[in-house]
This record gives sequence, C-alpha cells and structure tokens, in this order.
Amino acid sequence: MPIAFLTLELHIEAAQSLKDKRQVVRSLKDRLRASFNVSVAELEASSLWNRATVGVVGISDSRDYLDGLMKNVERQATRIANNHGADVADSFVEYL
Repeated sequence: MPIAFLTLELHIEAAQSLKDKRQVVRSLKDRLRASFNVSVAELEASSLWNRATVGVVGISDSRDYLDGLMKNVERQATRIANNHGADVADSFVEYL
C-alpha cells in the first residue's frame, strides 16, 4: 500500500512574531485536513518567524490517486499560503 509524503517549505514574509507564524501554519494545517482528509504536521519547529516546514501524508491503494491528491494539496496549500502573506518556497513528494 503506497504512502505519499509531501513536504512544503514556507517563507512567511508577513510574520512579525512567532504568533504570526503559528497563525499561518495552523490555518494551513486545518484547511488541508478538512479539504483533503490527509494528515498534516509542522516539521522542524524552529524559532525563526519567517520559515516553516509542513508535512502532509496520504495513504491509498492507488499510487495514481496519491499523485493527483498531492498535486491538489500542493496547489491548495499555495493558495492558502498566498492569502496569508506567505509563499511555498519549495515542495517535494516522496513515496514509501
């Protein structure tokens, strides 16, 4: 059974404090969970206000389904981040 792991590197231009960063990351995590029924967590928690790493995991019987799902998650994450003054600086998918 394939597992897809999407890593999103965020650059949060608008963050002036750790609270601002947490607000953006929390909003992104909540919206992705609700929209796609995937597991989402902040990885590599750091004290930098303008950077965050978020991991998204999905499981399915079909790798093709997972590929499409992760593309849709990445597209939606980019929209959500842009609406909160952030950018997806880098993203990559791994299959296990």
